[in-house]
Amino acid sequence: MADKASSTVQLVGAGPGDPDLLTIKAARLIAQADVIVHDGLVSDAILALASPHAELISVAKQRSRHSMPQEAINALLVDLAREGRNVVRLKGGDPFIFGRGGEEVDACRAAGVSVEVVAGISAAIGSAAMAQLPLTHREASSAVSFVAGQCKGLTDQDWSGLAGRGRTLVIYMGVATAGEIADKLMADGVSPAIPVAVLENGTRADMRTLRTLLADLGDMVARENVVSPALIVVGDVATHALARDVLANWAAIGENISEMRS
Repeated sequence: MADKASSTVQLVGAGPGDPDLLTIKAARLIAQADVIVHDGLVSDAILALASPHAELISVAKQRSRHSMPQEAINALLVDLAREGRNVVRLKGGDPFIFGRGGEEVDACRAAGVSVEVVAGISAAIGSAAMAQLPLTHREASSAVSFVAGQCKGLTDQDWSGLAGRGRTLVIYMGVATAGEIADKLMADGVSPAIPVAVLENGTRADMRTLRTLLADLGDMVARENVVSPALIVVGDVATHALARDVLANWAAIGENISEMRS
C-alpha cells in the first residue's frame, strides 16, 4: 500500500513545443506543481507556465544519455512523491511514445506510489498537422508506424513491411543515422524514389519542412544542416505536405535509382 502522505506523480505530455497545444489538464497541473521534473525538449514557453515558487529539475538527454540515469529519475519521482509534494514529470510529446513513460509508471507502482498519465500531442501528430502532412490518406496510406531511428542494432531491426506503397513510416530520433536508415530501407526493398519529408523543430517558430526522395535522405540531412529534434516521414503522404523541395542533382539520383533497380 502507498504511504498515505505520498502524493500522486503526474506524468504529463508537454506536446512537441507549442504551448497552445497543451491539454487544459496539462496546463493546470503544470501551474499547480510544487516540483517539475522535465526533459530537455520541453520548451521554455511551457516551463514559463509553472508557478514562480515551483522547483524545476532538468533531466535533459544529451547524446542518447540522460544527465541523470533513468533509474535515478525513477527514484527521484518516488522520493518527491513520498515527501507529499505535487510532482509533475513533464515529458516532450506524449509520455508513452518513445518517452520511457512506461518505465516510470512501473517504478512508481513498484514503490507503492500513485501515478497518473496525462496524454500529450505526440511530436508526429503535432508536427505533421503543422506541415499539413496527413499521416494517413485514402489515396496514399491506410497504415502508419512509428519507430526509433537512434538505437543500438539498427541494422538488425526488422522494419520489413513498415514502409512502401500504401504505408507511412515515421522515424523518431533519426537525424544522426539518416543515411543508415535510408540504406536499410532500400536494402529491405523500399523504392529509392519514395518521397520523404523531414520535419525539424515541429510546431515551433523555427520549424522547417523539407522534402526529398529516400535515396537522397542522408545527403540532404547533411546538406541542409538538419538538427534534432526532427522527424522523418517516409511515404507517398509526404507529397501532400507544405514543404520545401530540396532534392539536389536529380540526374545523379535518377541514375542511382536506375542502377539499384537493374
